[in-house]
Amino acid sequence: MDTIDIEATRAAGSGACLASWRREFPVLRSRVNGKPLVYLDNAATTQKPQTVIDAVSRFYAEFNANVHRGVHSLSQRATDAFEAARVRVQEFIHAASAAEIIFVRGATEAVNLVAQSFARPRLVPGDEILVSAMEHHSNIVPWQQVCRQTGARLVVAPINDAGELLLSEYERRLGTRTRLVALTHVSNALGSINDIARIVALAHARDIPVLVDGAQAIAHMPVDVRALDCDFYVFSAHKCFGPTGIGVLHGKRERLETMLPWQVGGDMVRSVSFDETEYMPVPHRFEAGTPDISGAIGLAAALNFVSIVGLGAIGAHERQLVDRATAGIGRIPGVRIVGTAKRKASILSFVIDGVHPHDIGSILDSEGIAVRTGHHCAMPAMRHFDLSSGTARASFCFYNTLEEVDQFVEGVRQAREIFR
Repeated sequence: MDTIDIEATRAAGSGACLASWRREFPVLRSRVNGKPLVYLDNAATTQKPQTVIDAVSRFYAEFNANVHRGVHSLSQRATDAFEAARVRVQEFIHAASAAEIIFVRGATEAVNLVAQSFARPRLVPGDEILVSAMEHHSNIVPWQQVCRQTGARLVVAPINDAGELLLSEYERRLGTRTRLVALTHVSNALGSINDIARIVALAHARDIPVLVDGAQAIAHMPVDVRALDCDFYVFSAHKCFGPTGIGVLHGKRERLETMLPWQVGGDMVRSVSFDETEYMPVPHRFEAGTPDISGAIGLAAALNFVSIVGLGAIGAHERQLVDRATAGIGRIPGVRIVGTAKRKASILSFVIDGVHPHDIGSILDSEGIAVRTGHHCAMPAMRHFDLSSGTARASFCFYNTLEEVDQFVEGVRQAREIFR
């Protein structure tokens, strides 16, 4: 990745540094409904820096070719870039080996892969999979399906009215029939940050493997899968400034080695006859067909970008943003924040008394402010708070400014006034 002028601007102060960050994102110069774009839908997808756009474009313009097994120069160059991206992911999440990094279409496919390739062969009637009440649908539905296929049972660890996992209740539900725990690192609907190291330790004390949904964590805080000691960690590139359609399943090698492929076909086989097939070793046995080569290259560029900016700086700035937004809308009568965990990421869900979330979103959009409205693919969490229509959700990123937060707060105030 080409070096951006971040280090030089740090000496000039946080304002200059922030301006440098923002300049890397072309879409942030857009106008919506005649107003400058204020993009606060980062939990759904993050915007892409020019370095990522250029990396994807460069692949197609300069060395587009299929990877692996090709002897010609373009194929070798594409293969080198693709496998270098795998190593970059390994380094970013501190995995033990590049062989523990599997490229998939996104966190959803990664969960499904583990459900079908790891959990399903091991489950029998009466076994249990433990999830929490704050999970994204993608970390619920695959487990429901595998439970229907095997006769296993889905068990739910409850949350409190702040949106925090009740650890004592979680521990109480770790039983002799629990075969897997699947929990989110950060709630996409509430912003709650779970104590994953503690969650894993409690499960591992009973020999129970743990999958962590890291989709909302990967761009906002350091992730060290060896320190967390989780068995599987999943995330999507598009929530970390990378392309859509590419994601990562990290699995401990000793787990992956025991798993048969979920999808089969080209490039994941070593040899094929009409009598039998020999699969490639991990990670390639889980990557059937032509992979998203440009996506992996774009993801590597995105992780390089995040490393240059620094997750420490990202976290500090996002903390300022969410604190300012929380204080601002907290002063507006009739507005209620949903999700008030003590440890919280840069996600702010809220409702206005008597106003449908979609109406809030439309009013904000008229001012050029993009937020997400609805159940956020977390219907069980919304039901916990008795919110049939869901919430409006502002999700902040390091390229947002305090001025944009103030515009957002004023937009919420206007929405409240319109429907008084």
